[in-house]
Amino acid sequence: MKLLFKGGTIVSGDGMKKLDILVKGEKILAVGEDLEFRDAQIVDVRGKLLFPGFIDAHTHMALEVSNTITADKFETGTKAELAGGTTCIVDYATQYPGESLREALNNWHKKADGQSSCDYAFHLALTDWNEDISRELEEIVQKETCSFKLYMTYDTMVDDETMYEILSRLKELGGIAGVHCENNGIIQARLKEVQKTKGGRKDVSDYPWTRPKEAEAEAVSRLLKIAKCVDTPVIVVHLSTAAGYREILRAREAGQTVYIETCPQYLVMDESKYSLPAEEARHYMIAPPLRKKKNQEVLWQALKEGRIQTIATDHCSFTKEQKMAGAEDFSKTPCGMPGAEERPALIWQFGVKENKITAEQMCIYLSENPAKLYKLYPWKGALIPGSDADIVVWNPDTEWTMTAEEQQSACDYCPMEGTEIHGRAEQVYLRGRLAAENGRVLEEKSGVYVRHGAE
Repeated sequence: MKLLFKGGTIVSGDGMKKLDILVKGEKILAVGEDLEFRDAQIVDVRGKLLFPGFIDAHTHMALEVSNTITADKFETGTKAELAGGTTCIVDYATQYPGESLREALNNWHKKADGQSSCDYAFHLALTDWNEDISRELEEIVQKETCSFKLYMTYDTMVDDETMYEILSRLKELGGIAGVHCENNGIIQARLKEVQKTKGGRKDVSDYPWTRPKEAEAEAVSRLLKIAKCVDTPVIVVHLSTAAGYREILRAREAGQTVYIETCPQYLVMDESKYSLPAEEARHYMIAPPLRKKKNQEVLWQALKEGRIQTIATDHCSFTKEQKMAGAEDFSKTPCGMPGAEERPALIWQFGVKENKITAEQMCIYLSENPAKLYKLYPWKGALIPGSDADIVVWNPDTEWTMTAEEQQSACDYCPMEGTEIHGRAEQVYLRGRLAAENGRVLEEKSGVYVRHGAE
């Protein structure tokens, strides 16, 4: 089966060019002007933009956390991703205490294999560290994944000594770590303070105070000093504050390599959501929390200047009922929001349409950079001969409204309910097959696992 995409404009980080794409089977065979091929099926994409399939490199599908499990397992979560134009995710497999790394990855394979509607790879969150794990890490990096996750808060946090040892080992093996940066001590002290002064933690508006910008900035600074001692690059995931960003700029000025990921929620929502009625406010409880609006301007400017590398979702969905676990104590609310389906549309609407970033930059942040950072390039993240035929046909003229009723996620609310969008993934091709169209998934559970270990 051959497909010939004719008349469209290919978007890449290098610019936009009116070129045709010839697809044979799962791969792109040729890209050029006025291509002809006798027995190819013509796909008329005149007036449309052609993006490489988007990559969401920060998701939590089927994650067991806060005495529950996320609403979206791989089945529904990847349908949501695909519907919005994402053709590959990198999900966080988690090593629980006492598990080997292989056991942790096998657990995630059981959850994902045969259930995913887009392609998928894994990061591995490290929570247990000893000599056996250190030795096992070599095989994991070589054969399965080169990227890892470390937490500086939660029950899964690692201390500074362990952080140093893990970063040193990853440097030896050619791996890299993405780190959740929040100061756990500040968070725990402030949670106790709210309990003591108010006699309870029922008021959701107190939530952002318990995780202040200083908690992010301090943890970012500490991480970067440890990484400097090791002399290795690191990734700061879901950056939410100008204060944290300034710490990274200082480290970069001193010669460090630091990669930044941010998320749509920190670009388009702010902490005023926590002043809504409690039941609704809990829907927006994420970690780090939504911030004051002025942080958005700093993050958008950083994107405009190319100082942030990727935009991911941190998709971690819970239903309204699951969120009610925090009805009497907001600290018991499972933190996280859906975002898989919305990400490309939000970045287009509030970024490209409002001239905060270009379409080329959208391609860099949603496709090219995540593919390069996580060693999926060039078979992912590019529309060039030899790449997977993951193609998003973007119609800049489609007008539609975000609603929970229409979304693919198993979550029963949409954080951006009622938002009007001008532009949509009209067709989404996964390895050469039309898999989604205007938010409807046409082909389910055809995603395959993608290894991205070091070569």
